[in-house]
Amino acid sequence: MAELWAALPNAAQDLLLALALVAPGLLAGALVLRGLRPLPLVGAMLRRFAFVNALFVALIAVSVGLGVGLLAQERGLRQGSARAAEKFDLIVAAPGSEVTVMLAAVYLQPSDMALVTGPQYAEIAGAEGVAFAAPIAFGDSFQGAPVVGTTADFVTHLAGPLAEGRVFATSEEAVAGAFAPVAVGGSFTPAHGHGPMAEGDAHEGSAYTVTGRMAPTGSPWDRALLVPVEGVWEVHGLANGHAPDDLRIGPPFVPEMMPGTPAVLVHAAELWGNYALKSRFTRSDLMAFFPGTVLSQLHGLMRDVRSAMSLMAVLTQVLVTLSVLIGLMILVRLIARSLALLRAIGAPLRFVFAVVWAYSAALILSGAGLGLALGWGAARAISAAVTARTDVLVTANLGWPEAHLVAGFISLTLFMALLPAWLAVRRPLLTDLRT
Repeated sequence: MAELWAALPNAAQDLLLALALVAPGLLAGALVLRGLRPLPLVGAMLRRFAFVNALFVALIAVSVGLGVGLLAQERGLRQGSARAAEKFDLIVAAPGSEVTVMLAAVYLQPSDMALVTGPQYAEIAGAEGVAFAAPIAFGDSFQGAPVVGTTADFVTHLAGPLAEGRVFATSEEAVAGAFAPVAVGGSFTPAHGHGPMAEGDAHEGSAYTVTGRMAPTGSPWDRALLVPVEGVWEVHGLANGHAPDDLRIGPPFVPEMMPGTPAVLVHAAELWGNYALKSRFTRSDLMAFFPGTVLSQLHGLMRDVRSAMSLMAVLTQVLVTLSVLIGLMILVRLIARSLALLRAIGAPLRFVFAVVWAYSAALILSGAGLGLALGWGAARAISAAVTARTDVLVTANLGWPEAHLVAGFISLTLFMALLPAWLAVRRPLLTDLRT
């Protein structure tokens, strides 16, 4: 049986699990309603107590939506951060913190870092199996958007064909990210640094003209302004990596005339070559790492956070389930006189039992369905806020984990609805008729 289950596609496993979770509640309902037609009476009860029913449905919906939103949002954050790093195969930097380098080179978070020297870069770029090695030089900004020095190969690798214009061809040109604050044809003067501490007049007299715009990448690079690395060096009064009479841009650079770069993105000609290159450049004077691996380790460290979020979602559903049970008992007292009249005119106890259960099931199913919609809407709204704040595209969509959560909640509450139905037929008939 275990082998048969393992052979099933993931989607089939998820579907069967969802059906298994919801089946007990639906089976209980089928047994309760077998041979009876209580739905017309249930519809009348729903209309008569519309306001109270709406409040009860809203309670269930908000609680279910909270659990659904937590699970969907956490998954969206993990997927968004991983998607932003997928183009960064291998990064080489000076020895230090891999996390710091990754945050700076992949997510463009400002950080002071030691530099990879010109001779070291030449060794990296000239290594066997390297398709290209792109320097990543940061430290400047414009209107809050990071200005990053690199090469044309990196621009093409990161975003593919440009959405508009062309790649830079001189050290005074730039390519804008999809949402960068400068249009194609526009010019800008970079400020030194980032945020409130940026020195707006530090590079006065230097300007770049935007010649192209990248397609969206779903990463912080969508707000960046990419310039030739030679331009970054020249703006800071340094050598530009080439001989004085050499006006071209891009590699190869003259090692002795290259000021250095905080990080180098290495793209191997073959996928397996990345592992050999990582091993080669992991040494005392250099640090090579896979951003995806570091990100996985960070996600692993956040496992406790994910567990806490999942536990919070489960506890929320437990509290909601208890609230639903208490609420159903209160509602049964509200409709006690109507149920007593049914019994007085000869309705079988089983029919009264089915009416109460079906009435409870209608409220539960309505609340759970509305909760799914609320959870999806809340997750989308939070994702938009996170995307705007971090520039990492976060998309929180409903998936099988949310379906399993709701299926289990529905099944459990439908089962628990049997208790109020049983209490309803146990109530004293004469007492309820007098109320």
